Amino acid sequence: MSGESAGDGYEILSIDDLERLPTTQGSQLLLPLRRTVGFRPFGVNVWVGAQPGDHVIERHREQDGHEELYVVLRGTAQFTLGDDTFEAAPGTLVHAPPGTLREATALTAETTVLALGAKSGEAFTPSAWEDFYVAYAYARRGEPERGRAAMQAALDREPTAWQGSYNAACFEALVGETDAALEHLRRAVERDRAAVLQYAPEDTDLDSIREDPRFSEILETR
Repeated sequence: MSGESAGDGYEILSIDDLERLPTTQGSQLLLPLRRTVGFRPFGVNVWVGAQPGDHVIERHREQDGHEELYVVLRGTAQFTLGDDTFEAAPGTLVHAPPGTLREATALTAETTVLALGAKSGEAFTPSAWEDFYVAYAYARRGEPERGRAAMQAALDREPTAWQGSYNAACFEALVGETDAALEHLRRAVERDRAAVLQYAPEDTDLDSIREDPRFSEILETR
């Protein structure tokens, strides 16, 4: 089924209509459902482990109060939830309260999981990580302008966050825009120098600008 829209605003599409975007680290693929349909009540995306052993859900905890529900759509996943590890076939629902360790890997090819989440009691705001995930994926596909548009959405939504400027510096360094990368890095340092210094000295995303004299000047590491 290909995506269809109607005049009154509803949309019908298949999971197979969604783009498949690789991660910068790990092996899972993001199918950006929320962005594709413009869904805003809560976070909702699709994750795929293309090959057995690939991550579907990376190992992490949601520390900021976000609650998540995972629905296995295709294939079989091995989930870790807290101290428990179990297999999850299609139709399995996995609820992960805030702070719970969670991870899922594919046991079969094309294991596909729908992930839904939000923070209880608060209006949902799309997270900047999603925009930057998409931005980096487009950059790796040789589409930096599409990536830059996704990145700008995050910067516009959280204009004073050091993380946005720092991630933008990494993006521009990766696509070879040295001046733009250094300017974003400068802004990140102005917002939280201590935080930037935890990452910038060893971050390989910044390697293309590391020998530029302005890099050391910004970080004041000479």
